[in-house]
Amino acid sequence: MSAADLLYLRRTVELAEGGRFTCAPNPCVGCVIVRDGVILGRGYHQRAGDGHAEVNALADAGADVAGATVYVSLEPCAFTGRTPACARTLVQAGVARVVIAALDPHPKVSGAGVEILRQAGIEVQHIDLPEAHLLIQGYVSRITRQRPWVRVKSASSLDGATALASGESQWITGPQARRDVQYWRARSDAIITGRGTVMADDPALTVRDADLQHARAPLRVVVDSALACSTGQQIFNGAVPTLWVHTKRAAPPGGLPAEVETLMLPEQDNQVALQPLLAELAERGCNEVLVEAGAGLVGSFVAQDLWDAWVCYLAPRWLGAGTRGVADYSLARLADGAQGQVVDVQMLGDDIRIQLERRHER
Repeated sequence: MSAADLLYLRRTVELAEGGRFTCAPNPCVGCVIVRDGVILGRGYHQRAGDGHAEVNALADAGADVAGATVYVSLEPCAFTGRTPACARTLVQAGVARVVIAALDPHPKVSGAGVEILRQAGIEVQHIDLPEAHLLIQGYVSRITRQRPWVRVKSASSLDGATALASGESQWITGPQARRDVQYWRARSDAIITGRGTVMADDPALTVRDADLQHARAPLRVVVDSALACSTGQQIFNGAVPTLWVHTKRAAPPGGLPAEVETLMLPEQDNQVALQPLLAELAERGCNEVLVEAGAGLVGSFVAQDLWDAWVCYLAPRWLGAGTRGVADYSLARLADGAQGQVVDVQMLGDDIRIQLERRHER
Protein backbone atom coordinates (compact mmCIF):
# COMPACT_ATOMS: atom_id res chain seq x y z
CA MET A 1 0.00 0.00 0.00
CA SER A 2 1.36 3.39 -0.96
CA ALA A 3 0.57 6.70 0.68
CA ALA A 4 -1.28 7.67 -2.50
CA ASP A 5 -3.45 4.54 -2.30
CA LEU A 6 -4.46 5.40 1.25
CA LEU A 7 -5.15 9.01 0.33
CA TYR A 8 -7.42 8.08 -2.58
CA LEU A 9 -9.25 5.41 -0.57
CA ARG A 10 -9.99 7.88 2.20
CA ARG A 11 -11.32 10.25 -0.44
CA THR A 12 -13.78 7.54 -1.54
CA VAL A 13 -15.14 7.37 2.01
CA GLU A 14 -15.57 11.16 2.08
CA LEU A 15 -17.41 11.04 -1.22
CA ALA A 16 -19.63 8.18 -0.06
CA GLU A 17 -21.00 10.32 2.75
CA GLY A 18 -22.80 12.32 0.06
CA GLY A 19 -25.35 9.52 -0.15
CA ARG A 20 -25.76 9.12 3.58
CA PHE A 21 -29.33 10.45 3.73
CA THR A 22 -30.63 9.13 0.42
CA CYS A 23 -29.19 5.81 -0.77
CA ALA A 24 -30.74 3.23 1.59
CA PRO A 25 -31.35 0.34 1.43
CA ASN A 26 -28.11 0.34 -0.55
CA PRO A 27 -24.83 1.08 1.22
CA CYS A 28 -22.99 4.38 0.94
CA VAL A 29 -20.20 3.98 -1.65
CA GLY A 30 -17.65 6.39 -3.12
CA CYS A 31 -15.29 6.00 -6.07
CA VAL A 32 -12.25 7.81 -7.47
CA ILE A 33 -10.58 7.05 -10.84
CA VAL A 34 -6.89 7.96 -11.17
CA ARG A 35 -4.31 7.69 -13.93
CA ASP A 36 -0.69 8.88 -13.76
CA GLY A 37 -1.39 10.74 -10.52
CA VAL A 38 -4.31 12.69 -11.99
CA ILE A 39 -7.89 12.24 -10.79
CA LEU A 40 -10.03 11.58 -13.86
CA GLY A 41 -13.40 11.12 -12.17
CA ARG A 42 -15.24 11.05 -8.87
CA GLY A 43 -18.61 9.65 -7.95
CA TYR A 44 -20.80 8.34 -5.16
CA HIS A 45 -24.03 6.39 -4.95
CA GLN A 46 -26.83 8.90 -4.48
CA ARG A 47 -30.00 6.81 -4.27
CA ALA A 48 -31.25 3.27 -4.83
CA GLY A 49 -32.08 2.63 -8.47
CA ASP A 50 -29.70 5.31 -9.73
CA GLY A 51 -26.13 4.82 -10.87
CA HIS A 52 -23.68 3.28 -8.45
CA ALA A 53 -20.52 5.07 -7.39
CA GLU A 54 -18.37 3.43 -10.09
CA VAL A 55 -20.82 4.32 -12.85
CA ASN A 56 -21.02 7.92 -11.68
CA ALA A 57 -17.24 8.19 -11.47
CA LEU A 58 -16.88 6.77 -14.99
CA ALA A 59 -19.40 9.30 -16.27
CA ASP A 60 -17.48 12.07 -14.53
CA ALA A 61 -14.22 10.85 -16.10
CA GLY A 62 -15.53 10.70 -19.66
CA ALA A 63 -14.77 8.07 -22.28
CA ASP A 64 -11.05 7.38 -21.80
CA VAL A 65 -10.17 5.55 -18.56
CA ALA A 66 -8.07 2.77 -20.12
CA GLY A 67 -5.22 1.72 -17.83
CA ALA A 68 -6.54 3.76 -14.90
CA THR A 69 -6.75 2.73 -11.25
CA VAL A 70 -10.18 2.69 -9.65
CA TYR A 71 -10.45 3.30 -5.92
CA VAL A 72 -13.74 2.28 -4.36
CA SER A 73 -14.91 2.19 -0.74
CA LEU A 74 -16.82 -1.10 -1.24
CA GLU A 75 -16.32 -4.13 -3.46
CA PRO A 76 -18.00 -3.56 -6.85
CA CYS A 77 -21.30 -5.40 -7.17
CA ALA A 78 -21.38 -8.62 -9.16
CA PHE A 79 -25.04 -9.00 -10.11
CA THR A 80 -27.59 -7.12 -12.16
CA GLY A 81 -30.43 -5.63 -10.14
CA ARG A 82 -31.98 -2.27 -10.86
CA THR A 83 -28.57 -1.33 -12.31
CA PRO A 84 -25.89 -3.37 -14.16
CA ALA A 85 -23.10 -5.17 -12.28
CA CYS A 86 -20.38 -2.61 -11.59
CA ALA A 87 -17.58 -5.17 -11.74
CA ARG A 88 -18.47 -5.95 -15.37
CA THR A 89 -18.82 -2.24 -16.15
CA LEU A 90 -15.25 -1.68 -14.94
CA VAL A 91 -14.03 -4.57 -17.09
CA GLN A 92 -15.70 -3.04 -20.14
CA ALA A 93 -14.15 0.33 -19.34
CA GLY A 94 -10.63 -1.16 -19.62
CA VAL A 95 -9.28 -0.13 -16.22
CA ALA A 96 -6.03 -1.75 -15.12
CA ARG A 97 -6.31 -1.84 -11.33
CA VAL A 98 -9.02 -1.70 -8.67
CA VAL A 99 -8.30 -0.93 -5.00
CA ILE A 100 -11.08 -1.78 -2.54
CA ALA A 101 -11.47 -0.54 1.03
CA ALA A 102 -14.07 -3.10 2.21
CA LEU A 103 -15.53 -6.33 0.89
CA ASP A 104 -19.29 -6.59 0.43
CA PRO A 105 -20.98 -9.19 2.71
CA HIS A 106 -24.00 -9.50 0.41
CA PRO A 107 -24.24 -13.19 -0.61
CA LYS A 108 -24.56 -12.23 -4.29
CA VAL A 109 -21.43 -10.10 -4.14
CA SER A 110 -19.07 -11.35 -1.42
CA GLY A 111 -15.85 -12.05 -3.31
CA ALA A 112 -17.68 -12.40 -6.63
CA GLY A 113 -16.98 -8.82 -7.65
CA VAL A 114 -13.27 -9.33 -7.02
CA GLU A 115 -13.32 -12.59 -8.97
CA ILE A 116 -14.94 -11.00 -12.05
CA LEU A 117 -12.23 -8.35 -12.10
CA ARG A 118 -9.36 -10.79 -11.63
CA GLN A 119 -10.64 -13.16 -14.29
CA ALA A 120 -10.58 -10.23 -16.70
CA GLY A 121 -6.90 -9.63 -15.92
CA ILE A 122 -7.47 -6.59 -13.73
CA GLU A 123 -5.19 -6.23 -10.71
CA VAL A 124 -7.24 -6.13 -7.52
CA GLN A 125 -5.99 -5.04 -4.13
CA HIS A 126 -8.00 -5.08 -0.92
CA ILE A 127 -6.78 -2.56 1.66
CA ASP A 128 -8.92 -2.98 4.75
CA LEU A 129 -9.91 0.52 5.84
CA PRO A 130 -11.71 0.96 9.20
CA GLU A 131 -13.43 4.14 8.01
CA ALA A 132 -14.99 2.20 5.14
CA HIS A 133 -16.46 -0.36 7.54
CA LEU A 134 -17.94 2.35 9.76
CA LEU A 135 -19.55 3.81 6.67
CA ILE A 136 -21.61 0.67 6.04
CA GLN A 137 -22.16 -0.78 9.51
CA GLY A 138 -25.95 -0.53 9.18
CA TYR A 139 -25.95 -2.23 5.79
CA VAL A 140 -23.66 -4.98 7.10
CA SER A 141 -25.93 -5.50 10.10
CA ARG A 142 -28.98 -5.91 7.88
CA ILE A 143 -27.24 -8.36 5.55
CA THR A 144 -25.41 -10.48 8.14
CA ARG A 145 -27.73 -10.31 11.17
CA GLN A 146 -31.06 -9.71 9.42
CA ARG A 147 -31.68 -6.70 11.63
CA PRO A 148 -30.77 -3.03 11.39
CA TRP A 149 -28.07 -1.28 13.35
CA VAL A 150 -29.95 -0.01 16.42
CA ARG A 151 -28.97 3.39 17.80
CA VAL A 152 -30.63 4.64 21.01
CA LYS A 153 -30.94 8.37 21.67
CA SER A 154 -31.37 9.84 25.13
CA ALA A 155 -31.32 13.33 26.60
CA SER A 156 -30.97 13.60 30.35
CA SER A 157 -29.72 15.63 33.27
CA LEU A 158 -26.46 14.75 35.00
CA ASP A 159 -28.41 12.74 37.57
CA GLY A 160 -29.93 10.61 34.82
CA ALA A 161 -33.39 12.17 34.59
CA THR A 162 -35.23 12.46 31.28
CA ALA A 163 -38.29 14.18 32.76
CA LEU A 164 -39.85 15.32 36.01
CA ALA A 165 -42.32 13.02 37.72
CA SER A 166 -45.09 15.06 36.08
CA GLY A 167 -43.69 14.18 32.65
CA GLU A 168 -42.35 17.67 31.92
CA SER A 169 -39.22 17.34 29.79
CA GLN A 170 -39.10 20.29 27.37
CA TRP A 171 -36.39 21.19 27.31
CA ILE A 172 -33.66 19.46 29.32
CA THR A 173 -31.01 20.06 26.66
CA GLY A 174 -30.30 23.24 24.71
CA PRO A 175 -30.97 24.19 21.07
CA GLN A 176 -27.63 22.93 19.71
CA ALA A 177 -28.17 19.46 21.12
CA ARG A 178 -31.75 19.39 19.83
CA ARG A 179 -30.57 20.40 16.37
CA ASP A 180 -27.94 17.65 16.46
CA VAL A 181 -30.72 15.10 16.95
CA GLN A 182 -32.02 16.06 13.52
CA TYR A 183 -28.86 14.65 11.94
CA TRP A 184 -29.37 11.26 13.60
CA ARG A 185 -32.99 11.21 12.52
CA ALA A 186 -32.05 12.08 8.94
CA ARG A 187 -29.52 9.27 8.63
CA SER A 188 -31.92 6.71 10.11
CA ASP A 189 -34.26 4.64 7.97
CA ALA A 190 -36.77 4.31 10.81
CA ILE A 191 -37.43 5.97 14.17
CA ILE A 192 -38.91 3.73 16.85
CA THR A 193 -40.96 5.13 19.70
CA GLY A 194 -43.55 3.82 22.13
CA ARG A 195 -47.09 4.53 23.21
CA GLY A 196 -46.04 6.42 26.35
CA THR A 197 -43.90 8.89 24.43
CA VAL A 198 -46.59 9.45 21.81
CA MET A 199 -49.26 10.14 24.41
CA ALA A 200 -47.07 12.25 26.72
CA ASP A 201 -45.14 14.35 24.19
CA ASP A 202 -47.16 14.13 20.95
CA PRO A 203 -43.91 14.07 18.89
CA ALA A 204 -43.83 14.45 15.11
CA LEU A 205 -40.54 12.51 14.80
CA THR A 206 -39.75 14.18 11.49
CA VAL A 207 -36.58 15.84 10.20
CA ARG A 208 -37.10 19.58 10.66
CA ASP A 209 -33.62 20.97 9.98
CA ALA A 210 -33.72 23.06 6.80
CA ASP A 211 -30.23 21.83 5.86
CA LEU A 212 -31.46 18.23 5.84
CA GLN A 213 -34.62 18.58 3.80
CA HIS A 214 -33.04 16.56 0.96
CA ALA A 215 -32.98 13.52 3.26
CA ARG A 216 -35.65 10.89 2.77
CA ALA A 217 -38.25 10.86 5.54
CA PRO A 218 -37.55 8.04 8.01
CA LEU A 219 -40.33 5.57 8.68
CA ARG A 220 -42.02 6.38 11.99
CA VAL A 221 -42.63 3.23 14.05
CA VAL A 222 -44.96 3.26 17.04
CA VAL A 223 -44.75 0.24 19.35
CA ASP A 224 -48.19 0.00 20.95
CA SER A 225 -49.27 -3.55 21.79
CA ALA A 226 -52.90 -2.64 22.52
CA LEU A 227 -53.25 0.19 19.97
CA ALA A 228 -54.02 2.46 22.89
CA CYS A 229 -52.71 5.67 21.30
CA SER A 230 -55.18 8.28 20.18
CA THR A 231 -55.42 8.56 16.40
CA GLY A 232 -55.43 12.31 16.89
CA GLN A 233 -51.72 12.34 17.77
CA GLN A 234 -49.66 14.09 15.10
CA ILE A 235 -47.57 11.00 14.45
CA PHE A 236 -50.66 9.54 12.75
CA ASN A 237 -51.30 12.58 10.56
CA GLY A 238 -50.11 10.84 7.38
CA ALA A 239 -47.42 13.43 6.68
CA VAL A 240 -44.79 10.68 6.30
CA PRO A 241 -45.00 6.86 6.33
CA THR A 242 -45.85 5.50 9.77
CA LEU A 243 -45.99 1.91 11.04
CA TRP A 244 -48.25 1.28 14.05
CA VAL A 245 -47.18 -2.05 15.54
CA HIS A 246 -49.42 -4.08 17.84
CA THR A 247 -50.16 -7.63 19.00
CA LYS A 248 -53.14 -9.88 18.36
CA ARG A 249 -54.87 -8.45 21.43
CA ALA A 250 -55.80 -5.31 19.50
CA ALA A 251 -57.93 -4.57 16.44
CA PRO A 252 -56.76 -1.73 14.16
CA PRO A 253 -59.04 1.31 14.06
CA GLY A 254 -60.58 2.49 10.81
CA GLY A 255 -60.20 5.80 9.05
CA LEU A 256 -56.42 6.01 9.20
CA PRO A 257 -54.54 7.98 6.51
CA ALA A 258 -53.08 5.93 3.65
CA GLU A 259 -49.55 6.61 4.95
CA VAL A 260 -50.33 4.95 8.29
CA GLU A 261 -50.01 1.16 8.27
CA THR A 262 -50.88 -1.16 11.14
CA LEU A 263 -48.93 -4.39 11.64
CA MET A 264 -49.53 -7.26 14.06
CA LEU A 265 -46.41 -8.92 15.43
CA PRO A 266 -45.81 -11.68 18.01
CA GLU A 267 -46.02 -10.92 21.70
CA GLN A 268 -43.33 -11.24 24.36
CA ASP A 269 -44.02 -10.48 28.03
CA ASN A 270 -47.34 -8.84 27.07
CA GLN A 271 -45.55 -6.45 24.71
CA VAL A 272 -44.62 -6.37 21.04
CA ALA A 273 -41.66 -8.72 20.56
CA LEU A 274 -38.68 -6.62 19.49
CA GLN A 275 -36.71 -9.26 17.59
CA PRO A 276 -39.51 -9.79 15.04
CA LEU A 277 -39.95 -6.02 14.79
CA LEU A 278 -36.29 -5.54 13.87
CA ALA A 279 -36.47 -8.44 11.41
CA GLU A 280 -39.50 -6.78 9.79
CA LEU A 281 -37.65 -3.47 9.47
CA ALA A 282 -34.69 -5.26 7.90
CA GLU A 283 -37.05 -6.83 5.37
CA ARG A 284 -38.26 -3.33 4.56
CA GLY A 285 -34.69 -2.26 3.78
CA CYS A 286 -33.85 -0.42 6.99
CA ASN A 287 -30.11 -0.32 7.63
CA GLU A 288 -30.12 1.99 10.66
CA VAL A 289 -32.89 2.70 13.14
CA LEU A 290 -33.07 5.28 15.91
CA VAL A 291 -34.88 4.53 19.17
CA GLU A 292 -36.43 7.70 20.63
CA ALA A 293 -38.59 6.33 23.38
CA GLY A 294 -39.36 6.27 27.09
CA ALA A 295 -37.65 4.28 29.79
CA GLY A 296 -39.80 1.17 29.32
CA LEU A 297 -39.10 0.59 25.64
CA VAL A 298 -35.46 1.69 25.91
CA GLY A 299 -35.05 -0.69 28.85
CA SER A 300 -36.42 -3.55 26.75
CA PHE A 301 -33.89 -2.90 23.99
CA VAL A 302 -31.07 -2.83 26.55
CA ALA A 303 -32.24 -5.86 28.52
CA GLN A 304 -32.53 -7.93 25.33
CA ASP A 305 -29.12 -6.82 23.98
CA LEU A 306 -30.78 -5.28 20.94
CA TRP A 307 -28.86 -2.01 20.86
CA ASP A 308 -25.62 -1.32 19.03
CA ALA A 309 -24.91 2.36 19.62
CA TRP A 310 -26.09 5.16 21.89
CA VAL A 311 -26.18 8.91 21.41
CA CYS A 312 -26.38 10.34 24.90
CA TYR A 313 -26.97 14.06 25.48
CA LEU A 314 -26.17 15.27 29.00
CA ALA A 315 -27.33 18.65 30.25
CA PRO A 316 -25.41 20.38 33.09
CA ARG A 317 -28.35 20.35 35.49
CA TRP A 318 -29.83 18.18 38.21
CA LEU A 319 -33.54 17.36 38.42
CA GLY A 320 -33.63 15.68 41.81
CA ALA A 321 -35.67 12.81 43.22
CA GLY A 322 -38.85 11.29 41.84
CA THR A 323 -37.87 11.85 38.21
CA ARG A 324 -38.06 9.55 35.17
CA GLY A 325 -34.94 7.67 34.12
CA VAL A 326 -33.39 6.74 30.81
CA ALA A 327 -33.95 2.97 30.85
CA ASP A 328 -36.28 0.87 32.98
CA TYR A 329 -34.90 -2.59 33.55
CA SER A 330 -33.57 -4.47 36.56
CA LEU A 331 -30.41 -6.45 37.21
CA ALA A 332 -29.55 -9.16 39.70
CA ARG A 333 -25.80 -8.57 39.45
CA LEU A 334 -23.66 -5.59 38.51
CA ALA A 335 -21.69 -7.82 36.14
CA ASP A 336 -24.83 -8.42 34.08
CA GLY A 337 -25.18 -4.78 33.11
CA ALA A 338 -24.84 -3.74 29.49
CA GLN A 339 -21.66 -1.80 28.88
CA GLY A 340 -20.81 0.70 26.20
CA GLN A 341 -17.50 1.90 24.85
CA VAL A 342 -17.14 5.65 24.37
CA VAL A 343 -16.21 6.42 20.76
CA ASP A 344 -16.75 10.20 20.71
CA VAL A 345 -17.35 13.10 23.10
CA GLN A 346 -18.34 16.58 21.94
CA MET A 347 -19.64 19.80 23.46
CA LEU A 348 -22.85 21.17 21.95
CA GLY A 349 -23.41 24.53 23.55
CA ASP A 350 -23.63 23.84 27.29
CA ASP A 351 -24.47 20.16 26.75
CA ILE A 352 -22.26 17.13 26.21
CA ARG A 353 -22.88 14.53 23.51
CA ILE A 354 -21.39 11.12 24.23
CA GLN A 355 -21.44 8.46 21.54
CA LEU A 356 -21.12 4.88 22.65
CA GLU A 357 -21.07 1.49 21.00
CA ARG A 358 -22.07 -1.64 22.86
CA ARG A 359 -19.37 -3.98 24.03
CA HIS A 360 -20.32 -7.38 22.64
CA GLU A 361 -18.02 -9.43 24.85
CA ARG A 362 -19.58 -10.14 28.24
